[in-house]
Amino acid sequence: MSGDGLLSGGLQGPPAGLLLRDVHVLDPREDIDRRLDVSVRDGAIAELAEPGSIASEEAVETIEGEGRLRLLPAFFDPHVHLRTPGQEHKEDLDSGTRAAAAGGYCGVIAMPNTDPVLDSAPLLRSLRDAAARDARIPVGFLAAVTRGLQGEQLTEMAELRQEGALGFSDDGEPVESAGVLRKALQYQRLCGGVLALHEEDRSLSRRGVMNEGTVSAALGLDGIPTVAESTMVARDAELAGYEGARVHFQHLSCAASAETVAAAKARGWRVSAEVSPHHLLLTDEAVRGMNTSMKMHPPLTGEDDRAALVQALRDGTVDCVATDHAPHAREEKEVPFEQAPMGTTGLETAFAALYSGLVLPAVLELGVLVQRMTAGASLFGLQEARIAPGRTAELALVDLEERWTAGEHGWHSRSENCCFSGRRLQGRIQLTLAAGRVVHRDRALALAGA
Repeated sequence: MSGDGLLSGGLQGPPAGLLLRDVHVLDPREDIDRRLDVSVRDGAIAELAEPGSIASEEAVETIEGEGRLRLLPAFFDPHVHLRTPGQEHKEDLDSGTRAAAAGGYCGVIAMPNTDPVLDSAPLLRSLRDAAARDARIPVGFLAAVTRGLQGEQLTEMAELRQEGALGFSDDGEPVESAGVLRKALQYQRLCGGVLALHEEDRSLSRRGVMNEGTVSAALGLDGIPTVAESTMVARDAELAGYEGARVHFQHLSCAASAETVAAAKARGWRVSAEVSPHHLLLTDEAVRGMNTSMKMHPPLTGEDDRAALVQALRDGTVDCVATDHAPHAREEKEVPFEQAPMGTTGLETAFAALYSGLVLPAVLELGVLVQRMTAGASLFGLQEARIAPGRTAELALVDLEERWTAGEHGWHSRSENCCFSGRRLQGRIQLTLAAGRVVHRDRALALAGA
């Protein structure tokens, strides 16, 4: 990924030189699941060998895995909000990518609903320059589909692609007009990139603040029916199929949406989809406490929907995990539930939450989780991280036995509105390499090497 010109940042510090001795390497794409020594030289993976067979070098740091630490390909998140420009009090390029590095990520894609909206080539150019200077891991950008996210006039998509946009999204807002979306799909066929769609029929969601159902009725809150999402997914899958265009469905939240994606793939349409950790692990029952960190868009749905999303992730109907990392300032969330903005952070907790909630109970295999947490790169035309000689070192070293409480020592993100805050988790990222450089080192590992 680091060599791809569409990503910016992640080149702070010298290329890594490490010997990871006797680590349990798991890379499903390389068909590796065993204990190995892994040598990293000048930021690239130099050698994989049997434990104890690579000699230590004086100039190279040695980390002893003792067969206990897992080495995984680093993750990729195709859906984050870094709040730059205009909302840096919530997050910025440095803090957001620092949070991503702490979560084991080697790359992310930032959404365009900034202030101003990322809808012009000059703004994209300045953002990429800023990321090259400030971001701790490589960052790609989606530009807006429509000017100002207003859903009316298309942006200069070809110009934005030439400037480095990986694709286009009005995330946070749906493209409500089928005619406007069809034009965007036609332009997408010509200029390339991916159209990533936030699916919501506003005439159905209206003023809703949580999922429509028994919990919303009990709490007396306006509900959002799942058909507000699923009917738009169905419409836009049909349009994508008709136009032969490439569409990615963002943050699916219900069974009906997953069923539509499965049917579209069976017909050979060029569609993909993502799901967020909170929709895989939580339901609208979590809203009963009126914790505003449980307020997100789309909202948490019911148990049947949650279980269907897990199955869709397992069987590949849903292609990848995306956090939809959406930081907000504390004062914005410390208001009555109805008034709070929607969104939860997730970069620092995604792997541990999913490992604890799905892998440990044997609902999902660890190899499948790793595949889905790295697959977002290829969906946007980038290389996935792999553990193979000659590849740039994009690695996550994990202690699968360590138990920790989310947020107990604060956050790398500027914001703390995480729906998993206070939850006891298992599996902690010890070390992250991105673009061939060490971008995160857990304090326990740092003390061990002191």
